[in-house]
Amino acid sequence: MFPKLHLLLKFRFLVFASNRHFKRSNSVFRITATYSTICPNQVESPNEEAIEHPRDSTEIFKQWGCCENDLLTIFSRQPSLRNAQATPLLSKLNLLSSLGLTGSDIVKMINCRPRFFCSRINNCFDERIEFLVNLFGSREMLRKALVRNPSLLTYDFHNTMKPVIALYEEIGISGHDLIAMLISRPTLIPRTSFNEEKMEYIKKTGVLKGSKMYKYVVSLIGISRIETIHEKVTNLGKFGCSEEEIWSLLGRSPLILTLSVDKVQRNMTFVLGTMKLSPRVVLEHPFLLFSNLEAVLKPRISLARKLKEMELDPQIKGSIMLRALRMTENRFLNVFIKCHPQDVANELLEFYKHAKGLKPLAESSKKILRKGFPF
Repeated sequence: MFPKLHLLLKFRFLVFASNRHFKRSNSVFRITATYSTICPNQVESPNEEAIEHPRDSTEIFKQWGCCENDLLTIFSRQPSLRNAQATPLLSKLNLLSSLGLTGSDIVKMINCRPRFFCSRINNCFDERIEFLVNLFGSREMLRKALVRNPSLLTYDFHNTMKPVIALYEEIGISGHDLIAMLISRPTLIPRTSFNEEKMEYIKKTGVLKGSKMYKYVVSLIGISRIETIHEKVTNLGKFGCSEEEIWSLLGRSPLILTLSVDKVQRNMTFVLGTMKLSPRVVLEHPFLLFSNLEAVLKPRISLARKLKEMELDPQIKGSIMLRALRMTENRFLNVFIKCHPQDVANELLEFYKHAKGLKPLAESSKKILRKGFPF
């Protein structure tokens, strides 16, 4: 019995020893495997270890050529981009780079549309780009348009963008004219609407299809609300202008529709009340509505009175007054102030600077009511 027990114990000892030897050799194999995983026929590339994938949005934007100032602009305009996930951000940047957009272009786009990267720009991307390239004529023109209006990549392609483009082409604006409006008026696509009343407004301006002003008249009326147009036409009518004269003025200078009612009221009140000009002068010289009241009209008219008091030539009166109001600042100073002797010129310049520095009563505490979209 004892020899059998001895043989059993010896067998167990051998099995235990072999298992320990196998585990030890296996662990040595695993340890040595961590030092080199290159097969004998594999060639190690010296650049493989140098490639590092960006870990966060800051590194991603830096790889796209953005400097520290660019990053400051990006994260101040859209703070959520600081914690954006790397993979979706890289995917969108790769799509944009395929269109020729650079790092500086992307900074401008984010500054213009802070929530641009929150949109799904990959929706209908290829179909949209093909349509836009055909519309703008080249990828370079498309790039410029995207920098100006990044939302071209986010508008509802089938339900908004294509129907609006087709509508303008039907009205008579296409080709270079349509491209110019899309670039100069980024809100053209989402805010355009036409009905019979708006089409009647276009006819009242007397602007013919194909004329230089036609695209401006149509696009500005198209993106303006009917109640806003009516309010601005009524406002001009309060100063003695007939409806026919007003629509004729809008046909010659359609950008008046972009001016607020308050600005038109203040300028018209000054021109008619202080300068003692008739409404017909404004109809013939629309720049009087666009001029800055506090920086141009008031100080230059004040200087005209000062020159009259001092009996100095040249005087600012008659037709020269309208020319003086349209001059650049440097030309105005050279023609009416610096042409005099040094002591007189210094006195006039001091008076002019003081006139420009004056603010209307309670201007600093004035509450400005913003209604959002101005037209």
